[in-house]
Amino acid sequence: MASRIAALLLLGVICLGFASGQVAIDCCLSTSNKHFPHQIVKSYIIQEAGKGCEISATILKSQRGKNICAPEASKAQWVQDIINHVDKRRARQYKRSEKDG
Repeated sequence: MASRIAALLLLGVICLGFASGQVAIDCCLSTSNKHFPHQIVKSYIIQEAGKGCEISATILKSQRGKNICAPEASKAQWVQDIINHVDKRRARQYKRSEKDG
């Protein structure tokens, strides 16, 4: 009887873990303070701690497809500058596509 209860409890814990767990994919485990030229950055992703990843960071995607783990934009002005540049580039490309379409 006790083994059945223990097995049911274990099964319940496992099911609860699958139901509430998030699978983290490509999380930054640390960040680099090395500055990168904005020209090599194609896009970015904001990584938030507690949403499947352990730390908050900015993932900079390079033109060559590499991921660069940078600090949060609120903690590093150079990262905020890159984000602003990428956003402006996207806005210009969007405006061009609207004119052509």
